[in-house]
Amino acid sequence: MAVVVLGDAALVTVPTARMADRASTALRDLGTQELADPDRLYDRLPFNEVLGPAHLLFLTPSRFRPVPSVAERVPGDDPLLLDLLDRCGPGDADESALADITSSARVLRRDGRIVAAAGHELWPQGTAHLSILTDPRHRRRGLALNVASAAVADALAQGLLCQWRGRTLASRRVAQTLGFEETGFQLSLRLSEN
Repeated sequence: MAVVVLGDAALVTVPTARMADRASTALRDLGTQELADPDRLYDRLPFNEVLGPAHLLFLTPSRFRPVPSVAERVPGDDPLLLDLLDRCGPGDADESALADITSSARVLRRDGRIVAAAGHELWPQGTAHLSILTDPRHRRRGLALNVASAAVADALAQGLLCQWRGRTLASRRVAQTLGFEETGFQLSLRLSEN
């Protein structure tokens, strides 16, 4: 089951009609903010696994606050970019969704290795879903902000709506520094069969 809340509107999706009936009955009287509370949801619909919640941030082009960037452009399948994903481990790599980008990547290197990268996956309706990843040994140095600024500028130059999904406070702070505004959240659950 997936829950997406934008403003005061919520969308709940489930994979089957049977689950839809079950979810509709169980969640009928919950408010949108209650849908972000896994404990509250578990009381109604027991689940085996939870991913999130993640905060959703969007950028109005006129609010973009770019930072000076020296990030270079490389293809999304550059072998050194794939090496960054391997070095960061499956948890961080999966969370970043950098492997899914359809754009070129903006990267920073140290000693010939890519240590930070950003790009976007093109989603329907002209949405650029941003992906950012920094090698753990190089974090807290402003590298994510540098590559993200370049990647956002690229997406805006193509006329795309920039979306940022941030689970951590550090990720949301980078987005907010660039001018993104938090408008909602998403939560995914693997429901129990019972």
